Amino acid sequence: MVIERDPQLEIVAEAGNGQEALENIQKFRPDVAILDIDMPYLHGFDVAREARAQQPGVEIIFLTVHREEDFFNEALSLGAKGYVLKDSAVADIVTAVKAVGAGEHFASPALTSYLIKSNFSRQRPLIPKVPGLEDLTATERRVLQMLADYKTSREIAAALGISHRTVQTHRANICQKLQLQGNHALMKFALSHRDQL
Repeated sequence: MVIERDPQLEIVAEAGNGQEALENIQKFRPDVAILDIDMPYLHGFDVAREARAQQPGVEIIFLTVHREEDFFNEALSLGAKGYVLKDSAVADIVTAVKAVGAGEHFASPALTSYLIKSNFSRQRPLIPKVPGLEDLTATERRVLQMLADYKTSREIAAALGISHRTVQTHRANICQKLQLQGNHALMKFALSHRDQL
């Protein structure tokens, strides 16, 4: 009734189940098809999948009670451009049809919080990660620990059973990982973090 009241929109067919919906989409080739996810005989996602394969020009809007992320993500993966919750359908459905008909996406405002959280979690943190001891290998931590005990590179090499050159390589790697410049900075870091090594 809400759609029918809008003079810019025309309902070409209605269906009582998923099979009828698919047949009507094939027969009438609408610009936009509004599907429920839970329909008898053929699930809404299956209707969307078939409709997109057979009539790639039809845009899909899901009108549903489901707010769960899995349903929303599945709808998007099937190429749906609209996702309207039934409890806000009266307010949203006409706007959704017009937006999707114009090639835009539309989701009920009630889903905004989920969309923002989902998008934010995919982005890199705004605060750059500060390199720390967790970035070091076990051997690098051991080398750092021995430096904090005022051991020389040769003493560390003897204690770990590795060459002096390997110790130097470890020291260079530690400096790079911790963004330290020079041996004095490395020694200072080792001493100030002795309790954590």
